[in-house]
Amino acid sequence: MLLMTLAGKGVRSQMIFSHDTELTLRAACVLINTDRVDGERLAEMAALDEYLDGFGWTGRRDRDDAELASVRGLRERLGEIWAVAEDEERTVEQVNALLSDTRAAPWLTRHPEMPEWHLHLASVQDPLWQRMGAEMAMALADLIRVGELRRLKICAASDCEAVLVDLSRNRSRMFCDTGNCGNRQHVAAYRERRSKN
Repeated sequence: MLLMTLAGKGVRSQMIFSHDTELTLRAACVLINTDRVDGERLAEMAALDEYLDGFGWTGRRDRDDAELASVRGLRERLGEIWAVAEDEERTVEQVNALLSDTRAAPWLTRHPEMPEWHLHLASVQDPLWQRMGAEMAMALADLIRVGELRRLKICAASDCEAVLVDLSRNRSRMFCDTGNCGNRQHVAAYRERRSKN
């Protein structure tokens, strides 16, 4: 299944950030991880539709190869942001570039399915990658503004390249949900301890 971590499966945060920001950061992680574990999992429009529906993305969908390629391009840009997250200046530069390229223009809205006021950053008629990129760049900007870039992490498992956003209160999360890495590492550590006894 494409979205093993869809909308924060099994992740309980204490709402450190707004609901929109947390959901969008999780959506960015899942998007990035669609080619980091088990090969390309965003090869077809059906997989993109599953991802979009799972996170409640609304607005225009062209459902063509160009749209799929543009979302994969966004995935690559987001992965580059995670890769430099320890360097605040480089991260800010990339987030600002994404905000500029998507022509993000914030406005308040609400929908029957989400009656609370929330921000949209692009028109529902803008291309999909642009709407997604604007929302994700703004969520990243929220992290930067409050000095929490260290919440953007790459899985600590030696055999995993998946990204994660650590929304735990004490920033102690080390492993992604994508490859069952935490459980695998705990089992390996347990077996190593047992072998020494």
